[in-house]
Amino acid sequence: MLQLTERELEIFRLMSKGLNNTEIGEVLKISRHTAKSHVCSVIKKLHSYSRSEATFWAGKYNLF
Repeated sequence: MLQLTERELEIFRLMSKGLNNTEIGEVLKISRHTAKSHVCSVIKKLHSYSRSEATFWAGKYNLF
């Protein structure tokens, strides 16, 4: 999917469920700063302007 890494797909799934960076970090046992870095990478690769826009497309096209 759009050249996302396995970790980025995992992050994207959690974003799509509405988790914030701190919650994503807790689930994946990474720091919130690392989670934020992955979220930014996902948003950039999806050519989105925001987290909510990226997750909107995930919902619209039933990506998860």
